[in-house]
Amino acid sequence: MSESYSIIDSHAHLDFDVFDPYRARLFEQMRQAGVSTAVLPGVSSLHWEKQLQVASDFHCPFALGLHPWYLHHDSDKDVEKLTQLLETNKHNKQLVALGECGLDKRCQTDWQLQLRVFHQQIALAKAYDLPLMLHSVNAAGEMLSILKSIKHQKAGVIHGFSGAPEVAKAYVELGFAIGIGPLLLNSHVKKLQKTVHELPLNAFVIETDLSQEASKKSPYGTNIAQILHLVVDEIAKIHKKSSVLILKQIYVNTCNLYNI
Repeated sequence: MSESYSIIDSHAHLDFDVFDPYRARLFEQMRQAGVSTAVLPGVSSLHWEKQLQVASDFHCPFALGLHPWYLHHDSDKDVEKLTQLLETNKHNKQLVALGECGLDKRCQTDWQLQLRVFHQQIALAKAYDLPLMLHSVNAAGEMLSILKSIKHQKAGVIHGFSGAPEVAKAYVELGFAIGIGPLLLNSHVKKLQKTVHELPLNAFVIETDLSQEASKKSPYGTNIAQILHLVVDEIAKIHKKSSVLILKQIYVNTCNLYNI
């Protein structure tokens, strides 16, 4: 397929320490292959300083937030730090979302703590007029119930979606985009394939969710451009459209989502 159209990785943890030895080379390879940038999700207060530096050095959009995996007994203080950092960066055009935040029933973090910090971050997203970058694992019912109750005008994205069409459509009805990643490249993900088939193309953004763990599991390693183009090609195959058409639509969707 042609690589003359730009593409954005809507979710990649390229600020993580594992990328330090070759981050510059990775960004250069991305951009040579038509990937203009990657959105850097926030995960914890221990990561924010480094994340902001990487975003500045490589001109990346970023989100700030507290991932449910990284919550702990002192997370209320982290929410205070997050509030201060959002205030400091409220005029920074590279700040495009609040997150990665959400709910995860597979992790060990106390459920009530997850709920409390999630609601606190939703309040911050509304206060700073930012879309939500959401992490949801085995919690679609609770997540949808909360999102329906808050009616956040900026909505956001459900990143790394793997669920059924009915769940995806419920998110889309609330204004949320559906983040599709390399899971779609697995032939056994019939439910996700059905979701991609049944939803309109303007519902999707694409991502690698690249991190140390993800790059070890992926047969494509850290080749962000290859992963994203393969995801585009798979969406094109499912929708029986050209990859160039999918690429252009996904780019528009991502720019609209993050106002970039």
